[in-house]
Formats: sequence, structure tokens, C-alpha cells
Amino acid sequence: MALVNENFLRLPGSYLFAEIAQRVSAYRSAHPDRPVISLGIGDVTRPLAPAVIKALQDATLEMASEKTMRGYAPYYGYDFLIEAIVKNDFHARRIPIDAGEVFVSDGAKSDTGNIGDILGAGNTVAVTDPVYPVYVDTSVIAGRAGTLTDGQWSGIEYLPCTAENGFVPELPKKHADVVYLCYPNNPTGTTLTRKELKKWVDYAVENRVLLLYDAAYEAFITEKDVPHSIFEIEGATKVAIEFRSFSKTAGFTGVRCGYTVIPHELKAYANDGSEVSPNELWKRRQSTKFNGTAYIVQRAAEAVYSSEGKQQIRETIDFYMENAKIIRTGLEKAGMKAFGGVNAPYIWLQTPDGKSSWEYFDYLLNELQIVTTPGSGFGKSGEGFVRLTAFGKREETVEAVERIVRSA
Repeated sequence: MALVNENFLRLPGSYLFAEIAQRVSAYRSAHPDRPVISLGIGDVTRPLAPAVIKALQDATLEMASEKTMRGYAPYYGYDFLIEAIVKNDFHARRIPIDAGEVFVSDGAKSDTGNIGDILGAGNTVAVTDPVYPVYVDTSVIAGRAGTLTDGQWSGIEYLPCTAENGFVPELPKKHADVVYLCYPNNPTGTTLTRKELKKWVDYAVENRVLLLYDAAYEAFITEKDVPHSIFEIEGATKVAIEFRSFSKTAGFTGVRCGYTVIPHELKAYANDGSEVSPNELWKRRQSTKFNGTAYIVQRAAEAVYSSEGKQQIRETIDFYMENAKIIRTGLEKAGMKAFGGVNAPYIWLQTPDGKSSWEYFDYLLNELQIVTTPGSGFGKSGEGFVRLTAFGKREETVEAVERIVRSA
């Protein structure tokens, strides 16, 4: 008799974005004459940069020749991409990351979930609240979450991020072994300053805590005092793993490429207290369970760092950030409370008239034909908010804001 991992059975309902997709699909089926504008899931709408397309095409033609075709990719990534990553994302910011600390993958979502494979089930996990659901759900699947009561898991420490505290989480009051941090934040669109992030690094060094730092949206940062990498902070290479993604930066949501940085200096511990290298464990995990990112995809990612690619991708990022400005400015002029949208492509909107997150989601969908993401789906502290994304088309973004403003 085959037994299942019963932790899957403990997950409540469906994955947040799957639930949203089901509701939107039902609405569209019932009202085919009412076009829906999506500001919900953070999927891109701009085409891939011409430099990226050319690299994809050239690499595809290489695969058509016996002399230049590639088979299995290296488990950790091709040298040409890793070298481009190290040079442009780290050395350009005077961060001494080396090639052996970078692991290319199919995206940050996969890695932030899979990283738990190398961590013991007995670790106490802390997350900001609201939080990207993958961090919590994969902790549940791994058996680290305890029991679910009133929407929260007993084995997870939640760090509230609210308007009252400026969406800056306090350090854990209870012991934590592993802390997930996502900045710029998904879902709130808010950030930590260099001083605020240093508090976390100092805390982790002092208490031997592992920081799992999701920097998927670093390319959208506009303010100088907001770090693009946790490794800009002294001591972070001793306590942090960083996750990066090409999905939103370069529009790779349908292409799939990202990478994870695990410093050699970082140490974790076996049950007997002996030091273990997470870098070496991740090498073993990847070589066992991952066959490498496709050659043509890695050539496309390499093109992101070309002079043409940088310029073209910056234009796309600027386009999305102009969308964010349009959304936030329009909502604020209507007297609504909105956060984020300055260093991230997300706007965190407080629901009007005391509506719950799902009530306002349903109102926007059914009355205004606009899709958002209910804040409560990201955690208890997300109740009373919805998330809007800036990844839409310009005319649809403007129209959506006008509809919300007219209804305010």
C-alpha cells in the first residue's frame, strides 16, 4: 500500500492564485460580454527584449547542428551565465561573490521552496506577515509548521508588517532558526533601508539564524538607501542565502530562469553541533534532483547583461514602474490609502468602508471587472488589503484606476 505525504492533506484549500484563477474563470464564463482587466497575479505583459529574443534564436539554431548542439546542462549553470551574473549583479556593487557560490535554476519560486530540502524538519521558521505563500506552504509540506489554528500555524512565528509599523517587521520575540525575508516585498511593495536590513544581519550573526532572502524584485528599486542585495550588508555572507529571478526583471515568467547564491562562508549545523556547508549540500541536492536549466534559456539570460539587453530591460522596468505610479497616484487622489509602488511593481491598497479582502476582491471583479489579489491570502495581517500589480498594459492600467476612482 502506497502512503502519501500527509502534510499535503493539511494544506488549506487551494494555492491562493489557483483560487483566484478559478473565480475569474467562473466570472468570465458567466459574463462573456464583460472584458476583465487583470491587476492580480504578477505576470508580465511586455514582450521579451530584442537582445534576449536574438540570443534565444541563435542558441536554438546551435541546437540544430551536430557540431554545436548541447545535451544536459551543467547542474549548477553554464560558466558564461554565472560569470555574467557575478560581474554585473555583485562585483559591480563591490560584493565579493564568486562563481562557486551561484546556482542557476528555473526560478526563485522553485528555489525558495526547494531550499527546505537541505534544512532539518526541526527548524523553527519565522516569516513576515503578510507573506509570499510559497514560504509557508512548503514549510507545511516539510512538516515544520505544526497545526493550523485561526489561519496561522503553531510552528511558524509570524512577524506582522502593518501600516502602523510602516510594514517593517520586528525581530522575532521567540527563538527562530530560519527567517524568510522578501525585499522589495511581495505582496506589500515596501522595502527595508540599509540600516533596517543591518539589524537583521546583526541579529542573525549573534543568534546563528539563517536568513533566506528573496530579492526577486531588486531591479525595481529606485531609492538609494534600499539595498539591492543582502550581501551589501557586512556579515551577511555568514548568515544568508539570496534568491534572484529573471521572471519580472527580464520578463522570463514564461521562459523560466533564476539563481540562488549560497556563500562558502555560510555555515549550518548537524544535530551533534558540527558545522556543515549549505553550499555543498545544495550542490548535492541539485545534482540529485535537478538536471539544469536549458542551454537556450541560459543564453537568453546572458543577453540580459549585454549593453543592448540592459538598456532594453531598463525601458521595460521603467514602463512597469510608470504603471505603478499611475496606480498609486490615482488611488491616493481619490482619498484611498495605498502603499508600495515606489521600489516595487506592487501596490498594497487598503480596502474602503471596512470591507474584508475577499469582499472587496469580489466587488472589484463583479462590479468593475477588475482582478486583484486579496491581502488575506498572504496572511492574517493582510486582511483589509488587496494587492494590485503594475505589470498590465498601459491602457488597461489607466482604465482600471479610473474605474476604481469613479466608484470610490
